[in-house]
Amino acid sequence: MSVANEQAISASKVAIIGAGVSGLAAAKELSHHKPVIFEASDAIGGVWRHCSYASTKLQSQRRDYEFSDFPWPSNRDNSDFPSHFEILDYLESYAEHFCVLNNIRFNSKVVEIRFVGEQLLNGHHDHGTPLLPGYPVWQLAVHTNSSNTIQWYSFEFVVICIGKYGDVPYIPVFDANKGPEVFKGKVLHTIDYCKLDHDSANQILKGKKVTVVGFKKSAIDLAMECAEANQGPEVQPCTMVVRTLHWPVPHYWIWGLPFFLFYSTRASQFLHQRPNQSLLRSLLCLLLSPMRRGISKFIESYILWKLPLEKYGLKPEHPFEEDYASCQMAIMPENFFSEVEKGKIVFKKSSKKWWFWSGGIEFEDNTKVEADVVVMATGYDGKKKLKSILPETFRSLLEYPSGLMPLYRGTIHPLVPNMAFMGYVESISNLHTSEMRSIWLSGLLDEKFKLPSVEKMLSETLKEIEVMKRSTRFYKRHCISTYSINHDDELCKDMGWGSWRKKNWISEAFSAYTSEDYAKKD
Repeated sequence: MSVANEQAISASKVAIIGAGVSGLAAAKELSHHKPVIFEASDAIGGVWRHCSYASTKLQSQRRDYEFSDFPWPSNRDNSDFPSHFEILDYLESYAEHFCVLNNIRFNSKVVEIRFVGEQLLNGHHDHGTPLLPGYPVWQLAVHTNSSNTIQWYSFEFVVICIGKYGDVPYIPVFDANKGPEVFKGKVLHTIDYCKLDHDSANQILKGKKVTVVGFKKSAIDLAMECAEANQGPEVQPCTMVVRTLHWPVPHYWIWGLPFFLFYSTRASQFLHQRPNQSLLRSLLCLLLSPMRRGISKFIESYILWKLPLEKYGLKPEHPFEEDYASCQMAIMPENFFSEVEKGKIVFKKSSKKWWFWSGGIEFEDNTKVEADVVVMATGYDGKKKLKSILPETFRSLLEYPSGLMPLYRGTIHPLVPNMAFMGYVESISNLHTSEMRSIWLSGLLDEKFKLPSVEKMLSETLKEIEVMKRSTRFYKRHCISTYSINHDDELCKDMGWGSWRKKNWISEAFSAYTSEDYAKKD
């Protein structure tokens, strides 16, 4: 593959890598900088386009998943969950409405990023150094599908929006002669299954002994598709290998109360720890901890009443609030346990290692599961994807010093100059947080406010990570769901907005915060 000389793209100073939800939000909010968006595929949508099954649906209602200045054009108040096709239509309408598509270079994959801003290293993010300094800081190597040439482009600022999911599957490491190569059937990862059309997917599942490794949302949806493809008395059940249990939720009502009351209001989030809280507030959190645990138990009692988790040995040992605090709450498909009752889905619990044998998979307790097809719903390696394009100098800094990316305001890495990262800190509504951070980033690049010192940014990110560690054993997912309103408050204060967005104090305390509350830019 040949390498072409460096090129300039009109007057663009800003590059955005990826045209998923985060990339589209960043492209719209930074449109006055005329950014160039490099998208590796031929369409927008990110994981909604490339990592979705035919049955994949949003985990929330439409009005809880929309941009602040672009409501759903129809069925906004419909109580059902939109399909991924409807979400793609919504994202395409958003991109067309705000003329984002004009700046996207499709089939253009960034394969390498090179740092050329050495003069910044003595004081990057310093108060006197603008983030658009007037000279190149980063060079991007871009490969297009229509060419064998690698083209280099220079930019002053780069926004990484490739996300943690998709592209690079996480595959467990197996001992010699215990990996997929010894298995006589077919092995897929969910990313491979996503690429199949309906007929091809049905052909793989129908009449086969299918084993799904995993028990998160993608695994549950896949097991449902397997059960639906194998109706009738003679077909084989789908076996789910369950390693780590999590609390599923049947819907967004708990004993007749709307779910948002428990975690999505300012009053409910007051019960949870947040970064940079005062000593008095820390004491209040400690005093109110029995109430917080009581809410978790209250929700667990409803889930156990509604879903037969205990009957099938699927009740987690950890409290519900730990799953919520790590953004692992999943809505259970309505007919899932109906298929379980019919014997179409069975479970194999295993907290230990597993490996392949010629006829299926085997476990440390010497039990075996026969299979024709094994689908690994084992997640994705987002860190590997990101590290594959960053310069070696910065790869080692990505997770320094805590093992997680220290992202100030969920966006800026204090040790990586002139670069923003979108989609690496999660919340219950990733679309909303991506939009808020994009608005914040626009203000930052326009010099409406300044970043604090590197030391202060690192200190604040470490405090945030410590809160996550105290809130859940699954803290490495980097989720802010229990203090998302406080996170938005900090963004608002930086931008000079009022942080309290409701019309009166009752609404401020007890109604859910959504994108609508940020539609009016202060």
